[in-house]
Amino acid sequence: MPDWSDVGKTLILVGGVLALLGALLTLFGKMGSGFGGFGRLPGDILIKRDNFTLYFPLTTSILISVALSLLMYFLSKR
Repeated sequence: MPDWSDVGKTLILVGGVLALLGALLTLFGKMGSGFGGFGRLPGDILIKRDNFTLYFPLTTSILISVALSLLMYFLSKR
């Protein structure tokens, strides 16, 4: 039978890191500029109409995905 306590500890650690990251992003977002324009990158989609605004951070999402994938890759190597 597999030892699930290691999986539980890993999930708690990942959850704590995500909560800390979320708090930091919220804090920086309230400061105004964010991460120096991170989130308004070329390739992000912004459509403004009279009563409608759509913002889809495509490039930002891809960069975050690549960064998190690399982080998980390097953390799983130990």
